[in-house]
Formats: sequence, C-alpha cells, structure tokens
Amino acid sequence: MDNRNYSQITFEFSEVPAEQENAASVGVRVKSLKTEPEPAKAPEIEEETPVAESATAPVKKSTRGRKSLKALDAEADLVNIPDDETLFQRQYYSIGEVAEMFGVNQSLLRFWENEFDIIQPRKNRKGDRHFRPIDIKNLELIYDLLRRRKLTIEGAKDFLKKNSKATEHFEMIQSLQSLKGFLLEIKAAL
Repeated sequence: MDNRNYSQITFEFSEVPAEQENAASVGVRVKSLKTEPEPAKAPEIEEETPVAESATAPVKKSTRGRKSLKALDAEADLVNIPDDETLFQRQYYSIGEVAEMFGVNQSLLRFWENEFDIIQPRKNRKGDRHFRPIDIKNLELIYDLLRRRKLTIEGAKDFLKKNSKATEHFEMIQSLQSLKGFLLEIKAAL
C-alpha cells in the first residue's frame, strides 16, 4: 500500500463583529489539523490557531484614474487666487504659478487654452506661456463652470457663447460671496 501521510485541514468561518466591519480583517481560523495517524502514534491534534487578522492594516487607494466627485468638490474650494488688488500688481504670471493657484496640472491649463478662446496667454520666443491677470480671471470663470457647476467642456463653451455677460455675472457673484464672508465675520465678532 501507500505509506504517505495525508493531512486534512478544516476551516471555520465566523461573522465579523460590527466594530470591525469596515476594517480589512478576515474572520477565518483553522479549526483542526488532522493527520492520519501512523500505527502507534499520538491521536489527532485539536488546536485553534489564527490564520490572518489584519485589523490595523491601512488600505491604500490607487492614485490613478479619474477623481471622484467628492474629491473634486473638496478641491474646488481650495483655489488660491489673490484678490484683484494683489493680482493686478504684476503684469504676467508663469504657467507654474497659475497652476499652483488653481491646484491643477500645467497640462490642464494648456488644454483649456486650446479649448477656450477667451484664454490667450502671451508666449515668448521660447514658447513659455505668461498669463495676464485678465487671463487668470477668465481661467477662474472656466474653472467655476467645469469644476463647481460640473459642466462639460462643450457645455461651458455654449454657456460662454450664449451669455456674453457671463464674466460680469461671475464677477457679481464673486463680490457677493466676499460680502457674505465679510458679514459672517462681523456676525461672529458680535
């Protein structure tokens, strides 16, 4: 006959407690390990051993692909454009400075320049883009249409064509928002 030893492993699956539901834990334990006993050997081994429990292991999300709508909403409020008085003190801003103001990649600004006619940065002989404060204001309007209002590129183009006074409306909204912030500060001080 065959002189090999065969093993049998039994698994017990248990429900994960409610406090560990969103943790990345596994509720599997080895219930028993049975080995065919050789003649004149000890009986079966009955032992409960934990196999894998990783309740504290953080789950790392991938940084590739499109961002979620929640992430885009959170980033839409992080625009760091200085007020008009500070913005118009300089004639030109580099594409890196403008990308940092909006918290986007430089390639996205170049793409928006190709898609929208109202953005016309100056280019030197080397090809470097230098944005005027007016271009930054127009970028702010486009950013608002695409990121906050969630319009598509085509929808934003149509909006700008149909609403020739869109920049005036946008400036009015911006001034009202700054006024609201000022009034809320006064209210908090009282």
